[in-house]
Amino acid sequence: MTLALAFILTVALTPSGAWPIYFLLFALALAVVILSELGVSRVYRRALIALPFALAALPMLFSVAGTSLLNLNLGLLSLTVTREGVARFMSVVVKSWLSVQMAVLLVGCTPFPALLAALRALKVPRLLVAIVGLMWRYLFVLVDEALRLLRARESRSAHPPEPTGRRVGGSLVWRARVAGGMVGNLFLRAFDRADRIYAAMLSRGYDGETRTLPMPPLHAREWAVLTAGLCVLVLLMVSGLLFVH
Repeated sequence: MTLALAFILTVALTPSGAWPIYFLLFALALAVVILSELGVSRVYRRALIALPFALAALPMLFSVAGTSLLNLNLGLLSLTVTREGVARFMSVVVKSWLSVQMAVLLVGCTPFPALLAALRALKVPRLLVAIVGLMWRYLFVLVDEALRLLRARESRSAHPPEPTGRRVGGSLVWRARVAGGMVGNLFLRAFDRADRIYAAMLSRGYDGETRTLPMPPLHAREWAVLTAGLCVLVLLMVSGLLFVH
């Protein structure tokens, strides 16, 4: 986990426009993907989730001063796309994609209890770690409640034996009202279930701390891999700073 966080930090601190460093970071991430045996296409497809959020940096195309590439006249509004703005925007997109790719690798290769133990070892506040752990464990309970609601709706829905050419289920407003009622019912069920679970935890002596076995010590080989990885990432970050300046 330390190396994954260091990789994401290195990507974030690499200056915009350091394309050779981005390529080296991509090659490093690709090597880790191949060694993880998760599947290159699978990891890359999941990493594409970062692209819609990276579009929030789209105004950089027009707000960064520099050499003009394109002028857009939108009536009363005139926008100028600059070379520096394009470089900054593409850098944000590449950084987001690389960071999410490493996060996907971390989650895909590490069991969730080990992630929680690593968070505790990194001195993350215990309340935050407990919230993350409970959220993960009871997310499947919430999904099961949603499936029960959908199953109940299907059992109470009538379908014509023969196609009539008309849409079954009423108007769009009716469908929205039914969906809203289901969401509200799911919220009430989840809230009631959370109260009962918390009462059961208190009755068993829960005081806000999830007690686990101590973390096993790192062996010499693990220390060597960690040190080598951190040295490579520091070298790439320094090279990026020198490349831009």
